[in-house]
Amino acid sequence: MEVNLQSVNFNADAKLVDFIHKKIGKLEQVFDRITAADIYLKVENTSAKENKIAEIKVSVPGSEYVCKKQCSSFEEAADSSIDVLRRQLRNHKEKVRIA
Repeated sequence: MEVNLQSVNFNADAKLVDFIHKKIGKLEQVFDRITAADIYLKVENTSAKENKIAEIKVSVPGSEYVCKKQCSSFEEAADSSIDVLRRQLRNHKEKVRIA
């Protein structure tokens, strides 16, 4: 699986990058034919506390799944996005198995 991580309006530290790579790698336990994962981390310039956005796009043969979450920390946003993608991949796996 090819993982691309981009940070917009800030520089991501190594600890955050390692955390996200570790979580994305666990998606392969759910569905092993993931070809690529694109992660976009953004900071909105607002006064709201929940200004950190994690958008994750996972490519599998035949389709793509995207999840975008906005939270108070990148770890929380990435974690909740990956949980949603895990459910989507499970559903995709069931559809492929039935067909």
